[in-house]
Amino acid sequence: MALTGRAALLAALGSIPVGILEPSWTGMLAVNGPLALACAVDYALAVPVRTLGLARSGDTSVRLGEHADVHLTVTNPGTRRLRARVRDAWPPSSWSPGTEGAASRHTVSIPAGERRRLTTRLFPTRRGDRRADRVTIRSYGPLGLLARQGTHTVPWTVRVLPPFTSRKHLPSRLARLRELDGRTSVLTRGEGTEFDSLRDYVPGDDTRSIDWRATARQNKVAVRTWRPERDRHILICVDTGRTAAGRVGDAPRLDSALDAALLLTALAVRAGDRVDLLAHDRRPRAQVQGRSAADTLPAFVNAMATLEAELVETDARSLVSTVLRSAPRRSLVVLLTTLDAAPIEEGLLPLLSQLTQRHTVVLASVADPRVAEMTTARGSIDAVYEAAAGTQTRSQRERTADQLARHGVHVVDAAPEHLAPALADAYLALKAAGRL
Repeated sequence: MALTGRAALLAALGSIPVGILEPSWTGMLAVNGPLALACAVDYALAVPVRTLGLARSGDTSVRLGEHADVHLTVTNPGTRRLRARVRDAWPPSSWSPGTEGAASRHTVSIPAGERRRLTTRLFPTRRGDRRADRVTIRSYGPLGLLARQGTHTVPWTVRVLPPFTSRKHLPSRLARLRELDGRTSVLTRGEGTEFDSLRDYVPGDDTRSIDWRATARQNKVAVRTWRPERDRHILICVDTGRTAAGRVGDAPRLDSALDAALLLTALAVRAGDRVDLLAHDRRPRAQVQGRSAADTLPAFVNAMATLEAELVETDARSLVSTVLRSAPRRSLVVLLTTLDAAPIEEGLLPLLSQLTQRHTVVLASVADPRVAEMTTARGSIDAVYEAAAGTQTRSQRERTADQLARHGVHVVDAAPEHLAPALADAYLALKAAGRL
């Protein structure tokens, strides 16, 4: 039961003449008695909330940064008109700050035996599953003095998927891939290690590509053409330990790593390679294996939606053993992790030989642009100390990258907005060199 502002206003207005003309309990009862009776009648005429029927429909998934529409159908099975305010409650991260009130509250008037559909528009601000909370309904009587109030539980889940902002780089990388594959009009042959076909020699071709046996058979100069390797296995391993929780700019490092993984996956699938996913800290958090080319990217997006960085130290030994089990044959292993000295030198570096002797390894890390800005600070004592700290941090990352390179690891270290295209370029370079 809820008292409305209208009832309070009437009680206040009735108290004014009583206080002036007849300030007594009798006068107060003469005014508030009829009002209380009217409230009781109004309450009795309000449609009971528990008899209403509620059902949901609408979107079940949405990309971060876009909106999702969830419909709530309210059915009035009674014999009186329903006049109500409805609050469709969701977690706070389902809307931008300050917009929840307008988005989650609805006013309805439903005749007896009819239904109405209410639409709640969600603008999620985080990845993951957003589950609907209770639906609170306040049913008013015809006088609007007193209302019945109750709640219903109507389950619904909207999965918020990664935004994949780096997809804008995909067309340019696909164009480069077509050049490597020899499918565009270029003066150079497609690079790679797999023989594709023979064609007639044209001026400008590399003489090392001449097939002398075919030339002797055809009585004209023939050259070999090549294509990039196909059907190679790529394992993308995302570190979800404590270092992935660090924020660079407005987003955690994990989000930038996932975006880079999606671009690499989309590119590799188009190139005819098989891609698997592993998210790991102390134990595997998500794993996608053996999907067809058409299902790979949707499966990755769905698995990444609920990934969150865990505030624990990544178990490098468990990570390496899981990678070796997931990739028994030679593969390209892409580690999306930190380039900080301590986790690499104490955890991953002693175990790298187990990976590099069997696989080609690429380590991609999110660099903080703020460090580069710090190195240029001048003008005060604080600025000089800041520049020294930035220079020391950058030197440590460069030293760690050199150590990894000496172990045969290809290192990609870039700012969040540049990590995805840089990792895609590294993949294309390895494919062009035939090193997958």
